[in-house]
Amino acid sequence: MSPASPKSFKSVLVGLLLLTACAASCKRDGTKTTALNPASASAVKAQLAVLRDSVDLKWRAMTESDDQKIGVTRLLLRELQGQPGTDAAQVKALERANSRLKARRYDQQTMASSERIDQYDAAQDSLLKALYPVAAPGGNAPSENARNFVEGIQQLDAGIVNFRVTYDRAAKQYNAYLKLHQAELQALGGKYAEAKPLPLFELHN
Repeated sequence: MSPASPKSFKSVLVGLLLLTACAASCKRDGTKTTALNPASASAVKAQLAVLRDSVDLKWRAMTESDDQKIGVTRLLLRELQGQPGTDAAQVKALERANSRLKARRYDQQTMASSERIDQYDAAQDSLLKALYPVAAPGGNAPSENARNFVEGIQQLDAGIVNFRVTYDRAAKQYNAYLKLHQAELQALGGKYAEAKPLPLFELHN
């Protein structure tokens, strides 16, 4: 094998020097980027607030829809009171059951107990199953208003799953942020250090 010429050796040496310089430069740039872009306290606070606002917005939309369903049910029962052949005692019993629903409903913390969700769902389902045959026996409502109220309740009831899925999606993002930035939140102290993951509607084994 013939020895490398001085020119080719010089080319290799220059190439090695360039690679070494590039590696050192890249390392310095990476260190500099990390130092200049930490998760600042103000950024963590702002990002957490945005995520929590999103969660609360989804919760309000869900509870407002449920409130609306309870309200339409109340209007339907009032409509039925004026209809001939209506069992007044039965309607009164349904009104009492409907009026108790809000007090039985879970909130963002008590829903950690899946039994609270199941009990509320069971109470509302039981009410609606008893209501529909009274409001629209054989599928025929006694008045146009009653028919519209029944359809409105059914539409609102069908939207429950979508509201819960949407809420879970926002809550998961919030929970993931808490986990990812646990150290920063602990350093901030106060309500930030005490922030806890939110329960989800998802079933857990």
